[in-house]
Amino acid sequence: MRVTVIQMNSRDDKAANLAAAEALVGAAVREDRPDLVVLPEVWPLMGGDAAAKRAAAEPLGEEGAAWRLLRDLARGHRILIHGGSLLERDPAVDRLYNTTVVFDREGRELARYRKIHLFDITAPDGREYRESATFGRGREVVTYTAEDVRVGCSICYDLRFGELYRALAALGAQLLAVPAAFTLSTGKDHWEVLLRARAIETQCWVAAAAQWGPHPAGREERWCYGHSLIVDPWGSVVARVSDGPGFATARIDLARLAKVRRDLPVAEHRVLAG
Repeated sequence: MRVTVIQMNSRDDKAANLAAAEALVGAAVREDRPDLVVLPEVWPLMGGDAAAKRAAAEPLGEEGAAWRLLRDLARGHRILIHGGSLLERDPAVDRLYNTTVVFDREGRELARYRKIHLFDITAPDGREYRESATFGRGREVVTYTAEDVRVGCSICYDLRFGELYRALAALGAQLLAVPAAFTLSTGKDHWEVLLRARAIETQCWVAAAAQWGPHPAGREERWCYGHSLIVDPWGSVVARVSDGPGFATARIDLARLAKVRRDLPVAEHRVLAG
């Protein structure tokens, strides 16, 4: 399976972001012919206040422009598409969620995952982030089968919680999808280290599609780190996107995964509970 990670510089213009995603996916399909495309976190909208996020959020289904675009891209290009994450509005509980939606080559929905770990921190640069002020928390650990590959779902801040990835591996995950919008201040020190650690400890492939660059946040401008990566089960980076919007592609080799797990059977050796 050939997997592409898409890197975007989404801002506070939903229509422009949808157009940019459509163009990047189209370019990746033409140039790299992927089977599975992974988009970054909250690609339809980055920045803006809570009111802007609520206005951009959508129910998952035909009513949602971002949901429809993902379906149409999958169907039109005959690809599997892991839709990063959308701003989901759940009308049943009047709550927003940071949600992944996945489609198969026919444009049929394969999976949904709501982000479990919410980013409520003060970053090293002093900026405060309070994701729980806008979004509800997901409760389910989610995997799905993308043809011959079992994929585990996660989003951004989830990356810091190794127990989630061990749970995904225990459910049979062979590829871990990590759409993200890591801040510049945390990403420069932790992004690649954590991705490689998650690959090494689970002996899975990792596909991490990131936001890059500036986006407005009230009266200030904030930056995402970017550096979208694909990592093999040994922890080696096999594909990388440099600064700016773009994409990178690698072949997910399940024989490589099987060899790593056979030669270093850490799953069999684990003795701690949980």
